Amino acid sequence: MRLRIATWNVNSVRLRAEQVARFVDEQAPDVLCLQEIKCREGEFPTQAFVDAGLPHLAIKGQKGWHGVAIASRLPIEDAPSLDAICRNGHARCVSATVAGVEFQNFYIPAGGDTPDRTVNEKFDHKLDFYERLTTEMATRDPKKPLIVAGDLNVAPSENDVWNHKYMSKVVSHTPIEIEAMGALKSSLGFIDLVREAVPEPQKLFSWWSYRAADFRASNRGLRLDHLWASPGLRDAAFRMGSVAARVHDDVREWDRPSDHAPVTADLYL
Repeated sequence: MRLRIATWNVNSVRLRAEQVARFVDEQAPDVLCLQEIKCREGEFPTQAFVDAGLPHLAIKGQKGWHGVAIASRLPIEDAPSLDAICRNGHARCVSATVAGVEFQNFYIPAGGDTPDRTVNEKFDHKLDFYERLTTEMATRDPKKPLIVAGDLNVAPSENDVWNHKYMSKVVSHTPIEIEAMGALKSSLGFIDLVREAVPEPQKLFSWWSYRAADFRASNRGLRLDHLWASPGLRDAAFRMGSVAARVHDDVREWDRPSDHAPVTADLYL
């Protein structure tokens, strides 16, 4: 069975419900992980997802800010809740099990403007989130099927940013953040599905600022959105000989887009 998984920081699910429906119609994801839904559970546009063929929902909402959800074609079962990873109690984590695969969907804090955890609480919160999550994942069995998805708010490689030298001093690509993401990835031996499909040194971005009138012309992007698989899913990811994964940057061209593009990967279970 092919299981197509997707992650998308949708930047308000109510504002972009029609875009979600279009994306689902065109790309047919079986599991869609959303971040920044920016609504409470009762405000989520459930019917739009039912109509799109994703009727099974796990939602962690918050008024006006943050919020994450998992929408699935297939029935959802419970998975371990990692809400405690966020020390500030934000709606940044949601979990579900689909077709025997555990999904952990995160909207990791952006970290504010100053990359110094001693003077910037937001940056300290971001690093603390990574540290807690790394500790949790180090306890897991790498043979179990697990997907970590979401807006992880770090672009780890010099080919995941438009200008490595400049961005090395900017939150999202500083050495301490890259080190924190590397520790999380190593904690369970996660596989970066998109980079397996699009190897370096090819530049690859999933986010572009709204400030640019033409995001393609300026192309000052970052790869902040990730799909990682545990070693237990390696065979499922490579079943066809190579990983099928991509960033759908064309969605960033749609009317009133999110500043993030969706990312998909296929598993063959």
